Amino acid sequence: MRKFTVRDLTLAAMVAALYAVMGYFGSIFGWTFGPIQFRFAEALTVLPFLFPATVPGLFVGCLIVNLLSPYGPLDIVIGSAATLLAALWTCKVKTKWLAPLPPVICNTVMVGFTIALAEANGFTAAFPTAWLVNGLSVGVGELGVCVVLGLLLLTVLPKVGYFQTMIPQGRLQTIK
Repeated sequence: MRKFTVRDLTLAAMVAALYAVMGYFGSIFGWTFGPIQFRFAEALTVLPFLFPATVPGLFVGCLIVNLLSPYGPLDIVIGSAATLLAALWTCKVKTKWLAPLPPVICNTVMVGFTIALAEANGFTAAFPTAWLVNGLSVGVGELGVCVVLGLLLLTVLPKVGYFQTMIPQGRLQTIK
């Protein structure tokens, strides 16, 4: 286990701030919350593939954004937990092509659950259908953001000299 350095803390803080700003900016256009969402900040959830130190930053950034969620405390807890779980899982993925899948799966299931619970007013007969519909719509938006923008990040960042020194050596071989 590697020691968490000042550089790691700075990277995590920068990612948290960037996630929060991108999330708030997207909410201006109505893209951050709801059953159909293109939360562009979610593209950052692939970063733990290259930079494991970004995990806490993603969690904190998502938590900050979810404070404005129309789904209330449930989304603050479950939505932020979905991002944390996805980030931890993304650290374990073996290829950059699979890095977008953990955020897509976690958000499809967990955020879909949160929205369905709010829309169906609890565990009613409408809940399973609402969970399926909302989960799929959240998943499609997440897939678009994570695959297109996330894979773009995973392709470009390793080519930037500054970031090359921060990527664990074993990851550099899996990217090329």
